[in-house]
Amino acid sequence: MDCEEVNVKLREIEELLDILGKKHPKEMGAFSRFLKEVIDNKTLTTREKELIAVALGIAQGCEWCIALHTHKALEAGAKPEELIEAGLVAVLMAGGPALMHLIPLMKAIENFQKGAEKD
Repeated sequence: MDCEEVNVKLREIEELLDILGKKHPKEMGAFSRFLKEVIDNKTLTTREKELIAVALGIAQGCEWCIALHTHKALEAGAKPEELIEAGLVAVLMAGGPALMHLIPLMKAIENFQKGAEKD
């Protein structure tokens, strides 16, 4: 997944949420409220929760999840080394296929670091 593919994944997520929000507002509203409640800082910080989400995205092989939660983890203050370490925990738990999903993780980190440098 190159840098453009990362951005495409994020746009696809936005498009999906927009379509579902219009066609299924009750369900998506409930999901959004649940998401906000889970992500809000409580015992774990948002950064920690996003690192967990990255690891789960890698373990499940979801490139959309990897792109989205890498972006959100970096926004929440995660360092690239923390993202890689979270990815390696996913590999420990999920094996070789998860190892291959460190490729989109590293591409997403690269993409968002380049974007941050432009700002």
